[in-house]
Amino acid sequence: MKILVTGGLGFIGSNWIKFDLERHPDDFVTNLDKKTYAANPLAEAELSGYSNYRLVVGDIRDSENLRVATTDKDAIVNFAAETHVDRSIIDPFSFASTNVIGTLNLLEVARKNEVKRFHHVSTDEVFGSLTLDSVEKFVERSRYDPRNPYSASKASSDFFVRAYHETYGLETTITNCSNNFGPYQHPEKLIPKTVLNALENRPVPIYGDGRHTRDWLYVYDHCSAIDLVLRKGRAGESYCVSASNEISNLELVKMILNMMGKDSSLIQFVKDRPGHDRRYSIDATKIISELGWKPEKTFHESLEATINWYKTNHESIESHYRGN
Repeated sequence: MKILVTGGLGFIGSNWIKFDLERHPDDFVTNLDKKTYAANPLAEAELSGYSNYRLVVGDIRDSENLRVATTDKDAIVNFAAETHVDRSIIDPFSFASTNVIGTLNLLEVARKNEVKRFHHVSTDEVFGSLTLDSVEKFVERSRYDPRNPYSASKASSDFFVRAYHETYGLETTITNCSNNFGPYQHPEKLIPKTVLNALENRPVPIYGDGRHTRDWLYVYDHCSAIDLVLRKGRAGESYCVSASNEISNLELVKMILNMMGKDSSLIQFVKDRPGHDRRYSIDATKIISELGWKPEKTFHESLEATINWYKTNHESIESHYRGN
């Protein structure tokens, strides 16, 4: 299969390309990436070693660039997005531009070039926030209720993907995943920030009271889910993906510090951000029952592997991101 991956130097995209090239060595992957601050240099170096891989530096908002990149492709997997909520609060227009207009450009070029399958990677944040005392979980039919510029832009892109299936017959699929963690994640995110700060005995910041709860998914498990949906998912459908690892930010940080042999005195509570969603939780029954997906590792095993990866690579990460 000839696949165009967009945003493939970012966290999830780079992990998925590596997953695909190893699981499907007959595939050829073209990676279209703008190489913004989110591009990971360690991932770029590792991916360059595959003979069935090519990097094209470009922007999904550039229609002509997309037209060339999508020629003769069997499938598109769209990871390209602005993703950090804090950044979206500061600059919502760039999020709307990339996540909405960029996705629309990609859909239109896919339609015109008759790409057989278009997979769009989305988030559970489009569904809004659950209360801490609730047992409710998000499912595919949950009402969209975005509460910050990032989730609003991703919700809009989801709607465009669905519209292109209904209106033009483009064979689309969507995955809405819970919070990912693993190698190559940008150090502004909670888990890598915790590990890297702890390694240097720097304070580990936690928003508000630390009770904000997330449902954590190891990135390699997410990659296997995307692979299944791309190849076996029903066109026009969306699939929620999670490993049911629901834990508060405070509990998670304490767990990481304990696994690293660090004291919880490193924790530093900071002012909460505006519109901070209280709780996310996903029911992954559909992808489990329809496609037979399941996580390969336990949460503790995945977290330990992630910590070890950042320990091994922390000097290179600190060198690259210092000052960013």
